[in-house]
Formats: sequence, C-alpha cells, structure tokens
Amino acid sequence: MSTGVVLMAYGTPASAEDLAAYYTHIRRGRPPTKEQLAELRARYNTIGGMSPLRRITEAQRDRIAATLGDGFVVELGYKHAPPFIEDALVELKNNDVTEIVGVVLAPHDSRGSIGEYVERLGPDAKAVRSWHELPAWRSFQAHAVEAALASMPPQTHVVFTAHSLPERVLQGDVYVDELHTSAEGIAALAGLGDDEWSIGWQSAAKTPEPWRGPDIGEVLQTLASEGNVRGVLVCPQGFTADHLEVLYDLDVVARRRADELGLRFGRTAMLNDDAEVLAALAAEVRALAA
Repeated sequence: MSTGVVLMAYGTPASAEDLAAYYTHIRRGRPPTKEQLAELRARYNTIGGMSPLRRITEAQRDRIAATLGDGFVVELGYKHAPPFIEDALVELKNNDVTEIVGVVLAPHDSRGSIGEYVERLGPDAKAVRSWHELPAWRSFQAHAVEAALASMPPQTHVVFTAHSLPERVLQGDVYVDELHTSAEGIAALAGLGDDEWSIGWQSAAKTPEPWRGPDIGEVLQTLASEGNVRGVLVCPQGFTADHLEVLYDLDVVARRRADELGLRFGRTAMLNDDAEVLAALAAEVRALAA
C-alpha cells in the first residue's frame, strides 16, 4: 500500500521542436503568431538554447522521492508540458496507490496559480498549498541574500520578486500577503533594515488588463532616481529553480536596465535541488499523508 505523490511544476519544452506546442498550451489552445514564437525562441537562445528547468525539476523530484522512501510513489506532472499532471495521476493509479498527495514547486499559494494545479488533481486528493513558512526555505533564502551581498557595494538595496498576476485574480487572494510575509521573514533573518529591502514584480504577460506592479524595471528606475542606492540585489523568492523568468527576465533584461541606470546588479542563488529544503518539503508531504 503506497501513497502517490504528484510533484507539480509549470513545465518547459523538452526540446526546441516542442516550443510551439508548449506556447500553444500556455495560450489555452491558441497557437502563437510567427512573431510571438520567434520572440520566445530568441529568449531561449539568449540563455543557451533551452531552459535548464526540466533537468532541475527532475532532480527536485529525485530528492523528494529519496527522502520519502518506501511507501511513497512520486511522479512528476507539468501544467503546460508532458508529462502533464493527468499523466502523473494515470501512472499512480497504475501503481495502485491508496491516496494522492499533491505539492507544487512554488512556495506561495494563490487561486490563480496553485489553485489551478490542485483542481487538476481531482476532488479526493490532498495538497500542500503553501510552504513559504518552512524554516529551511527561509533560512536558505536569507543565506543566499547574505552571500550575494558580500560581493555587492555598500548601499545595496534588496528587492524580493515574484511572478506578477492579473489584478482581477488577486482580489481576496492570499498570494500578495504571503509574499509580503515571507519577504519580511527573510529580510529579518538576513539582518536587513526596513529601508534596505522592498518587493517588486516580474514577468507579467503582455495583455490589455492590469497586472500587479511595480515591475522590477520600474523599481530599478525609482531606486536609481533616489540617488542613494549603488546596487540592487534581486531575490526571486517566488521561484524555486533557474529558468527563463530568472535567467532571461532578471539576468538579462533587468541587469541591462540596471547597467543603463548606473546600478550594480546582483541576483541570489536559486533553490534548485537543495537537499535540506527539499527534505523539509518532503516532510510536509509525509505529514499530510494518512
């Protein structure tokens, strides 16, 4: 008798040939224009051709599976690429598991993101919906901030970022509150004063509706205009792995903007397959299992 665990993540193309299908799935079945596809392909080419996200996510799965050990069967299910969440459920049912526990590789809950993952598990599944309060995760982030600040100039400002969402889905949602709570906790552990950090948003989609801001580019502009900041360190607390939104949106686009504004730019190390944090996340899964 085993507990089935669906480790869920956003997903990424397995190869360049899969990019169009991946983009179409993100757009809910609407194929991208040639120009949109070319723009996305150019972004991937800028970071080396493909994202390392799939490899990292598989390593995260392996860490969690090894920690859980006997009595658990762990399958990986992506939101926008095969194997999909539904594929993982089929595999687990073929293994005759007695229950399903889902966990998303994103620390903060939200109806418009985490909620969609959980819904695809079905009504009988249990789920770890939020894990930003894990001491191991906050400790990792604080140490990453401290380590990065060591190579930054004095008067460096820390900006905690997360993926923006449309304002319409944030009404009454816990997402923003959880991000503020975790940023405050990480800043305190890292010994930052109240005026030494702030929150920014990134990677908003190009749609007519308003998305939560300020965008990291706007934050950089504001900090540069104040005149007393020499460097900006970005901590992408809303993400768990090196991927396009980090390697391109931050390391390329945000860094370029910081250079234009005369600011030194830095970015903290990502969680990736850190053994201690993933062991703590596995413990959350175990506690939820019957």
